[in-house]
Amino acid sequence: MAIANDISDLLIDFPKHERYDLSSQLSRCSVSIPSNIAEGSAKTDKWFSNYLDISLGSSFELGTQLLVAKHRKYINEQNLKQFEEKIEEFQRMTMGFQNGLNK
Repeated sequence: MAIANDISDLLIDFPKHERYDLSSQLSRCSVSIPSNIAEGSAKTDKWFSNYLDISLGSSFELGTQLLVAKHRKYINEQNLKQFEEKIEEFQRMTMGFQNGLNK
């Protein structure tokens, strides 16, 4: 949830012409991360693992979109680094949890 909320705060300063393009993509994939975890938590461990895969995929997509935002100078290096660290931490924790489910 923290990543999705941080992305929402970040998008306030994005140019208006990106509202339906990069901003929308960033928002959708950041919200997809916790949403898939929530949806998968009501499933069996096997299905939950699949939802975690989708959530992880969204986190990798988010990282790529942030690189595009940096390239377009919508965010600075410090913002990018902070998000990359949060995303990498989420990925490590989620993969570790997923490994426990798959045992």
